[in-house]
Amino acid sequence: MAHGVTIACIGAGRMGRGIAQCVAYAGHAVRLIDAKERDADAFATLRDEALNEIRTALEAIASLGAFKPDAVPTIMKRVSIVPRGEAAAGLSGARIAFEGVPEVLEAKRDAFALFDAHADGEAVLASTTSTMLSTELAGLTASPERFLNAHWLNPAFLMPLVELSPADETTEATIAFVREFLEGIGKVPIVCKASPGYIVPRIQALAMNEAARIVEEGVASAEDVDKAVTYGFGLRFGVLGLLEFIDWGGGDILYYASRYLAGAFDDERYAAPEIISRNMEEGRIGLKTGSGFFDYAGVDVDAYRQRRMAAFLKALDHAGLVRAPVL
Repeated sequence: MAHGVTIACIGAGRMGRGIAQCVAYAGHAVRLIDAKERDADAFATLRDEALNEIRTALEAIASLGAFKPDAVPTIMKRVSIVPRGEAAAGLSGARIAFEGVPEVLEAKRDAFALFDAHADGEAVLASTTSTMLSTELAGLTASPERFLNAHWLNPAFLMPLVELSPADETTEATIAFVREFLEGIGKVPIVCKASPGYIVPRIQALAMNEAARIVEEGVASAEDVDKAVTYGFGLRFGVLGLLEFIDWGGGDILYYASRYLAGAFDDERYAAPEIISRNMEEGRIGLKTGSGFFDYAGVDVDAYRQRRMAAFLKALDHAGLVRAPVL
């Protein structure tokens, strides 16, 4: 997608500012629309605060060597902030409007009404909500076919992933357009059905709670739990996805480990889901059988393993953990 696409953000808070930073950095104009009614002085304070926050974030990243600091003024020229009373001008010509107001239904309803009243006929509305389902929110807009949820992970500028969750009415063209835009600004969009927790929050809630339980039970210190994640869990799954890792080691290992843990703790939260048992019964346990969650038919397994080992070494080297052999 070419540069020059105009994007709007309804809501000038943390999420809107993060998205504005991403969009402007990638060469597009972005208008932050204040969703609240404020007097002139209060709006001026908000505007200055938001612009300063975006500028400071860009300068901090530039100081770390990501880009040349003299590019910051050019990037900032693409960001504008308008009061609620000028929402019509803020939405005029915008191809996508990202809604980033607080997680309160009435706030969403109000933001959607602004979109319906002032957005162009082909514009897409994307809610950044992390708690409300797209199927619940679609009824708040007159154009549900051009609506979906787009859940950005914080910090928005640094995290590549954006979880797209369409409503039942969302057209394939809408999904494709938003995906293309996000890929064009360097993001990695994925699509999931309307389900509580999307993908990442659902997985990380389980992991974070389990880490807290380990500390609570006195099994290990907080420092050692986090070292285990940083130098074990994190490194491993930064190279191999969770499902890819099941296939790598073998689904049978997870099957038996889950049975052991469920029994040892007398807790069904460790029990494997039905798909693990079904894959076992069907002989789909990963690389060793040629299929699992993924199909390895025609894959050069040795070459695949070599590529993954190279990625592991790169990650270790980045962490300063590669050492020469003692001779």
